Amino acid sequence: MAPDMVAELLAECGLPPGTSERVTVLGEDQAYATTFPIVECAASVLAAIGATASLLWEERTGETQEVTVARGHAGASLVGFLFQRLEDGEIPLPASRLDHPLVQLYPCRDGRWVHLHGALPHLAERTVGVLGCAADSPKETVAERVSQWDALALEEALAAAGTCGAMVRAADEWDGHPQAAAIGPLGRVSVEKIGDSPPEPASREPGRPLGGLRVLDLTRVLAGPTGGRTLAEHGADVLLLNSPHLVNVPVFVMDTSHGKRSAHLDLNQADGVASLRDLARGADVFSQGYRGGALEGRGFGPDALAELRPGMICVTINCYGDAGPWRKRAGWEQMAQTVSGIAAAQGAPDHPALIAAAACDYTTGYLAALGAMGALWRRAHEGGSYHVRVSLCQTAMWFTHATKTSGEAKGFGDTAAYMTASETPYGRLHHLAPVVRMSATPPRWERPTAPIGTHQPEWAS
Repeated sequence: MAPDMVAELLAECGLPPGTSERVTVLGEDQAYATTFPIVECAASVLAAIGATASLLWEERTGETQEVTVARGHAGASLVGFLFQRLEDGEIPLPASRLDHPLVQLYPCRDGRWVHLHGALPHLAERTVGVLGCAADSPKETVAERVSQWDALALEEALAAAGTCGAMVRAADEWDGHPQAAAIGPLGRVSVEKIGDSPPEPASREPGRPLGGLRVLDLTRVLAGPTGGRTLAEHGADVLLLNSPHLVNVPVFVMDTSHGKRSAHLDLNQADGVASLRDLARGADVFSQGYRGGALEGRGFGPDALAELRPGMICVTINCYGDAGPWRKRAGWEQMAQTVSGIAAAQGAPDHPALIAAAACDYTTGYLAALGAMGALWRRAHEGGSYHVRVSLCQTAMWFTHATKTSGEAKGFGDTAAYMTASETPYGRLHHLAPVVRMSATPPRWERPTAPIGTHQPEWAS
């Protein structure tokens, strides 16, 4: 399945036929107890990324190289944060993995289920405001309050309150929903030309496929930061910018910040907006994961960015997609699995369940990087500014529509072969190495992962 899937992904990004022939996918095709082919899908996106990096390199140097992706390594990357180990000290797991009462599936009065997601403080406050209970209520209390609602009414109330929650749907029910209809035409990754500009090279420094390219990464948690980390693997200069007012999850920051400089920038201040405009003028890629329309209102929508910096590659990443009636709703991995039909199929008929992996998050991050690289290739050949759109729900719909597997978990293989170690501000950290293997330009991170705020919001040179 992988060669056809890789070719389809590359074609979706506008890359030339035959590019998929540059890469080989190896190993077992499943590592999780699920019938959804999440490992095959992730491995295929990573293979497409490797093939594109090889294409960019060959067009610049005339040099071919061997490119491989191990399915086991790709599968392990879908829970990459769990593979992190500090030599001195423990890494705390995120709250959502510690049986948080506000991050659970609950049955409603009408027999349907809703998944809450109120782990972060502002989401917790809004969630309990809807439910009418305390933020520190035990699971039994939250369950009792949820049981007083019909599922669809609770979903709508949570959305109106600006917090996260979703009703469990079967895949065919989601396929008929207006939001699914709106994002269906975007496919897995949409790469749209939105402006004209002269062609520019896909790299500016020798030695790396994306050497010297500048990426602004205004994302947090998993999908968006994974996209920026993936571009850094191939030589891009990635600057992660987060608001000092937004909460992050340290274990996810640690996992997704390899290769980046990480700074705070306050867009509630005039000087922060001015700084971002200056940074954008010098960028090649502007990747953002805010709610739909949030940055547009501050003058940083795709059209405004293309005018500010002709040739800009704008990447939009969110849960439900950059189109449709749910464009402005917030959501996370659990929401995408819940609405798309994954949770309904993964669990028993009377109790939905989630796949035990952040498959939508990480795979969407890889798709964002692939779309950006495809747009950079197109910019090099025909010029122009581009808008890349990916979302957790686009990825989830890919999973639900793809050919199912047996559901037998076959493991990751030799995980020791996937590991590396870095000296970081946290200490010596053992973590997953880049999944793609390339003989001439091996992916690597030139900077260690660091806490947000470690660096200044400025380009390195």
